[in-house]
Amino acid sequence: MIPILFYEKPGCVNNTKQKKRLIDFGFNVISTNLLKTNFSKEQLLNFFADMSIKDCINPNAPIVKNKQLDIEKTSEEDLLNLMISNPILIKRPLIAIGSNKFCGFDLNKILDFKLKEIR
Repeated sequence: MIPILFYEKPGCVNNTKQKKRLIDFGFNVISTNLLKTNFSKEQLLNFFADMSIKDCINPNAPIVKNKQLDIEKTSEEDLLNLMISNPILIKRPLIAIGSNKFCGFDLNKILDFKLKEIR
């Protein structure tokens, strides 16, 4: 079984479904509380490698939904700092498979990685 470090919000229904799908595909899912993990800027940026910071914001975070934070008018540097101080702003899950890191749940990307590892 390929181990996956799965940073989630405990109790999140979607994260629970996502973990089940990964287990069904043969992954060993190791759950970690995203909200209690202290990431540095560099660590977060590793998960966001091919995405803009704005695309890594959780659109369901309370301050986004309540329009207290305007993502489009906030610099990426400021958004990154806000994510570090308020991890509920980070789009979930963050996933680490070895040195490969992903933001958000993209099953096809994860399965592509698994196929490369098997070959």
